[in-house]
Amino acid sequence: MSKGHHRLEALQSRNNQLLIAGHTASELVNIAGSSPCYIYDRQALTQRVAQFRQQMPAELKLHYAIKANPMPAVVGHVAQCVDGLDVASHREMLVALGAGMDAVNISFAGPAKGEHELRAAVAAGITINIESPLELQRLYLCHQEMGIRPRIAFRVNPDFELKTSGMKMAGGPKQFGIDAEQIPSILSELDLDKLDFQGFHIFSGSQNLKAESLIECHQQTFELAARLADQVSAPVKHINIGGGLGIPYFPGEQTLGIDGIAENLQYLLDHRPESLKSSEIVMELGRWLVGEAGYYICQVTDKKESRGQMYLMTNGGLHHHLSNSGNFGQVIRKNYPVVLAHCLEHEEREVVEVVGPLCTPLDIVGAKLALPKAEVGDFIVVLQSGAYGATASPQKFLGHPEVVELLI
Repeated sequence: MSKGHHRLEALQSRNNQLLIAGHTASELVNIAGSSPCYIYDRQALTQRVAQFRQQMPAELKLHYAIKANPMPAVVGHVAQCVDGLDVASHREMLVALGAGMDAVNISFAGPAKGEHELRAAVAAGITINIESPLELQRLYLCHQEMGIRPRIAFRVNPDFELKTSGMKMAGGPKQFGIDAEQIPSILSELDLDKLDFQGFHIFSGSQNLKAESLIECHQQTFELAARLADQVSAPVKHINIGGGLGIPYFPGEQTLGIDGIAENLQYLLDHRPESLKSSEIVMELGRWLVGEAGYYICQVTDKKESRGQMYLMTNGGLHHHLSNSGNFGQVIRKNYPVVLAHCLEHEEREVVEVVGPLCTPLDIVGAKLALPKAEVGDFIVVLQSGAYGATASPQKFLGHPEVVELLI
């Protein structure tokens, strides 16, 4: 049974009320114009990047994977703090360009890019992470038809995996990238007069809370990058080592300590082989940058008891926050941290099922939560909601209103 007060010690509050960017939930709903709504804390985003700069090696570049949260205002703010952006679609590419990021610092990854997306990226001067031999041939054709030398890197599917990763994206057969053992023959036939070779993108997995797993993965990534660099006649300007840094969502999970990760990366940077000495090394992060800066606010619309179980009915749910519902990759559903906005802590608690308005039992905001007693009109807040929220959810399902998003 979850007590619903995970991470309370880290929250801002006043008179036992949750504060987000200095505002109460009711104030934020008024600013947003309605609930449910997502609130993103601008200062928290800035502080997260500052933490990275302070703890990680100075020469390590930071890129934001905007798939984690592509809200234009969020991307526009983060773009001022980081060194580059990674996109995964034409629409995300337009958001990145609209945020003012220089095209040379934008990369485009995705396992099935459309030909129109390739042409758009070539025309804009964005680095394309090639994920198949056919994609490479299509870029030669772009050069022939457009008279532009496409900026390219190769996304590599390593021969190792990121252990204990929430989502493994490398090792074994994968739809992502080109297998590491196939890369040398492709590099040997690369026509550098037609393509502007930048380097490699080696991404192994996401949402990892085990520092030792990330350290091992980084060691293997640098070793693989060095092997591949020896196979190409052009300088390797850029190595994207991926991300994978996780954030705690569920009871029992601990915040990832990055000091050991940073020390290992500094060692790897200091002991690079000659072939990588001049390479820019990039860490690409999404969830770790924005996840903890986001909050999902919904309102209790009804309260009822069914055979001994108390239900809080709300206007929010899986149509806005699929990952919180447990239907975005969880095998066994666990609660995100959920709080009652106007009463964070109270000696008396009530065990409730917090559910949404959809006609499906999958529409769960929080299961078996021990919360202070709530009434109709109160606001429920789901923490850790800054990543894979609104755009990762089926907002048109059953025709309910789409969620409002606010950066403040």
